Amino acid sequence: MSAKDSQDIKKAVREHYGAAIKQQGSCCGPAPQTFEPDADGRFAKTAGYTDEELRNMPEGVTSFGCGNPVNFIDVKPGDTVLDLGSGAGLDLILAARKVGPTGKAIGLDMTPEMIETCRENIAKAGISNAEVRMGEMEAMPVQDAEVDWIISNCVINLSPEKEKVFAEAFRVLKPGGRMMVSDIVASDLTEEMRNDMAAWVGCVAGAVDQETYLRMMRDAGFVDVRVVDTITYDAAAIDALANDACSCGAVMADAEGRSRLGQFAGKVASVKVYAQKPA
Repeated sequence: MSAKDSQDIKKAVREHYGAAIKQQGSCCGPAPQTFEPDADGRFAKTAGYTDEELRNMPEGVTSFGCGNPVNFIDVKPGDTVLDLGSGAGLDLILAARKVGPTGKAIGLDMTPEMIETCRENIAKAGISNAEVRMGEMEAMPVQDAEVDWIISNCVINLSPEKEKVFAEAFRVLKPGGRMMVSDIVASDLTEEMRNDMAAWVGCVAGAVDQETYLRMMRDAGFVDVRVVDTITYDAAAIDALANDACSCGAVMADAEGRSRLGQFAGKVASVKVYAQKPA
């Protein structure tokens, strides 16, 4: 992929999510991602978020993710957690609460609208141990060995330079530091889908297969790389993914395209991946 192609993808992602946050939309997951009370006064939850975690969450916080990585991290009070693609701030707020007042949560995002919303939500939540930095995952504005944990929720698949993301993640982690990401993997996608820009911003076209994903992490230097949870999308889930606020591309936009959705059933999945930097 050329540098121009990479910049075009990043520009499309930035513009798309800047607009999506204003619409309070959802992406990357087959279920509604907002946390507004339903008719019974309860909250709708994405996979893996508990009522306790969502309690006292600022009104209007949305998730653009495909699962909750925070539940899977064993942080200690005083740890520093970096959230790649912190979005509206849901996972960042959860991480900040988990590390306690002596710890720190750092959000990283390249979309100005997301950063503004995240900072507002942090303030509404009364969080004083979190900050949001503007930057790209491929060149993180983070010092060497600055963080204990890295989390990310359905964001790395959006990068056209995933090897750089994992290399940067390895750099900023302390020796023995760990990484837990929730992301989309996909196999046997058509070239038409791979070349669809809307499918890139919809978390599909940029997704690599699981083995490639794990290999890239190992090539960056990580050890104990493993999948700890998998949700494989069936035809109904793929249909929902194609019709959320992001959509999965023009390929699926018309009736003919929708009739081909079944071919992707079982080929797209949400996975949670753990990895560690050697001590």
